[in-house]
Formats: sequence, structure tokens, C-alpha cells
Amino acid sequence: MIRLAILADLHANLAATLAVHADLQRRGLTDIWILGDLVGKGPRPREVLDWAQAHATRVIQGNWDARVAGATHRPQDLWPRSRLTPAQLTYLGELPYGIEEQFGGAWWRFVHASSRGLFHRLYPHSSLHDQIEAFAPNPQHGLTQYADALVYADMHEALLLDVEGRPLINCGSVGNPLDSTLPCYLILEFDPHSPNHTATFVRLTYDRDEEISAAEASDMPFTREYVAELLTGAYQKRRARTGESSSP
Repeated sequence: MIRLAILADLHANLAATLAVHADLQRRGLTDIWILGDLVGKGPRPREVLDWAQAHATRVIQGNWDARVAGATHRPQDLWPRSRLTPAQLTYLGELPYGIEEQFGGAWWRFVHASSRGLFHRLYPHSSLHDQIEAFAPNPQHGLTQYADALVYADMHEALLLDVEGRPLINCGSVGNPLDSTLPCYLILEFDPHSPNHTATFVRLTYDRDEEISAAEASDMPFTREYVAELLTGAYQKRRARTGESSSP
């Protein structure tokens, strides 16, 4: 069997990331794919990025990775940007958009937010037309196949839907879950000789108090909102003086 650990939305939460790492080691999972948003929101972007570069097999770009690398200049982008090295910022800015891979003869696509764009959101309640469109090619982003299955992130909510016979899976969030207060990641297992697969969501506890202490000891913006999200699992909009709100 081919076994993949699919992680996303770590969001500079080192305590949650290390808890997931310990679980991966316990399960013997070494093929680790990260579907973006390594940084942003949390207090330890450099440490989480160091972890990802040391342990991840494949990594794609999330919207926060692009923002911190230079796509936008909000206070919540500038603070982690100032904590990263030029080499790390280049790494974030050059991450690929997505992955298309065949498993058992079926094409699986992995993206952060959607197939249409890094800042285009694919909701669980999106129309059937939009969900079906997500499986179509988009050569602009290097997506050349008609996908038989789509795995994505960005929503911070674990999800498994059947879209006209095709799996649509959201792997949930490690560092900033918004459907629970527990980190979540996905294990995919493939039979290399057939399209058969299994998808398992894993939730686990972590040292949340230590993460909150790290946030409160930092000078990062929007600490109160970040802590509230960790404690409640409810999204707290962040608004700078310009009035611009951030995405999850």
C-alpha cells in the first residue's frame, strides 16, 4: 500500500505541528505532503517552516505563504515576513501551485484553495457546477489533467464529499482548525494496482497552553484573535486600520 500523510494550514503553530509529527512517527508515516499555509497567523513561522523543510516530502503554496512572501503587505503579512530569512521567503514564493499524481490509474489533484486560483475559495456549500469545475484542467496553474479526485485545504474544516462519483476531500487544519479545537490531518492509502483507496482523518490533542504562551510573549499582531480561535475553533476576523479583513 502507498501511504500519504496530508497536512495543511500549519499557520506557524509549532506546538500543534510537533504533536502531529509525533503521531506521524508513531504510525510510521514518512511520506508527508503539505498543502500550503505553513506560515501566517501564529507566533513561530521560522520554526514551523524549518520543520516542514526538514520533514515534508512535497509542499505546495498556500495563500498565506504567497502573502507573507510578498503578494500583499498587511500587518499580519509583514510580521512573519520580518521573522523569516530571505532564503525562506524565496522558498515560500517559489512553491508550486498544485500536484497531480496517478494512484492506481486514477488522477489525484492536490491544491491549497481551489483549482481556479490561490485566493478563490471552494466551499462545502459551493454549487454543484463549481464543485464539478474544480476537477477540470487549469493549465494556467499547471493543472493539465481531468482529476478523478481532489484534495484541498484552506477552509480549516475536514470534509469528504462525493461529487458525481469523484471524491472531494478537505484535509482539515493542523495549526488553526475551525471545525474543532483539535488539529486534524489526513491519511490516504492507495492500492497501487487498482483505484481502491481509503481516507482517514486524524485528530489529536496538543499543548495548546504552550502555544498560547508563545503567542502572548510575541509582538505579533492580532494575538487576541489568534488565541480566541485556538480556544474556540471559531473564526475571528482580523481587521487592520485599513479595514481589510484576512482569510482563514
